[in-house]
Amino acid sequence: MSDSQNLLAEQRRALILDEVRRRGGVRVNELTRRLNVSDMTVRRDLDALARQGVVEKVHGGAVPVVEASAHEPGFEAKSALELAAKEDIARAAAAMVVPGSAIALSGGTTTYVLAHHLVDVPDLTVVTNSIRVAEVFHAAQRAGVAGGGHPGAAMVVLTGGVRTPSDSLVGPVADQAIRSLHFDVLFLGVHGISVEAGLSTPNLGEAETNRRFIRSARRVVAIADHTKWGTVGLSSFATLDQVDTLVTDAGLSDEAREEIAELLPGLVVAGGSEDVKPPRDA
Repeated sequence: MSDSQNLLAEQRRALILDEVRRRGGVRVNELTRRLNVSDMTVRRDLDALARQGVVEKVHGGAVPVVEASAHEPGFEAKSALELAAKEDIARAAAAMVVPGSAIALSGGTTTYVLAHHLVDVPDLTVVTNSIRVAEVFHAAQRAGVAGGGHPGAAMVVLTGGVRTPSDSLVGPVADQAIRSLHFDVLFLGVHGISVEAGLSTPNLGEAETNRRFIRSARRVVAIADHTKWGTVGLSSFATLDQVDTLVTDAGLSDEAREEIAELLPGLVVAGGSEDVKPPRDA
C-alpha cells in the first residue's frame, strides 16, 4: 500500500473516531455514504480502531469504548491515533523553540512527534522523562556522527525513574532529577484537559512528576490534540491558569476554542486557516 493510501486510511479512521465519540455510535451504512467508500473498507477501518481499543464493534456499526479514569493506554496504542493532528501540533510547537535554550519534554506521543521536529535546532539542552523522546535525539546524534559530525547537537538529560505504560519515567528518582533544574519552556503532553479538572493523567506517579516539571519551567506549553479536550484522567496535576499556551489542532470545536481563549494567555490552533489568540511573548 502506498504512503498516500496509508494517509487516506488514517484520515478516514480519525473522522470515524470523531463521529463515534460525538454521536455515541455509528452504523456502517451511514459511514459508507458519508465517506464514499465500500462497506468492506469501513469494516476494515472499524476493525483497525477496535484493535487500537478506541471503539467497540457492535452489530451493524461501532460505539465508543468508555475508559475508566485510571485506564492508561500503552505508547503503541496511543501513537496510532490522530497522526495528522500531532504533526500539525508538533510543527507549530517547534516554531516556538529558540536555538540554545533549555527545554523540557514530558512523556507522551505528541512530545515524541515534537522531538523529531527539534533534532536540527542547534545547541538545545533537552530534559525529558520520556524514553522514546530521548531515543529520537540519541538516534539523530548517532546519525550525525556517522555522517561526519552533528555540530550543535542537543544535549539530552534523561531522568531516571519507574517506567510507565507510556514509556515515561516517573517517581522519586525522576522528581529529584528535575527538582534542581530550570527550563526556559516545558512542552507538556496530556491525557486529558478540561475547565473543571485542568490537566490530568491516569497515572499517579506521572501526575507528580509533571507537577515537578511545571514548577521548574519559566513557560508551560501544553500540546494536545482536540480529542483530549473534555477528557479527565484519575489525577489532576495542573490548573488551566498554570498553562501559558495550549497548542492544539483544527479539529477543536469553535465553542471549545472560545472557552479556552478566555481562560489561557495563549491558544494556537495548528493546521487551520489561522491561529487563535497567539501566545504572549516569553
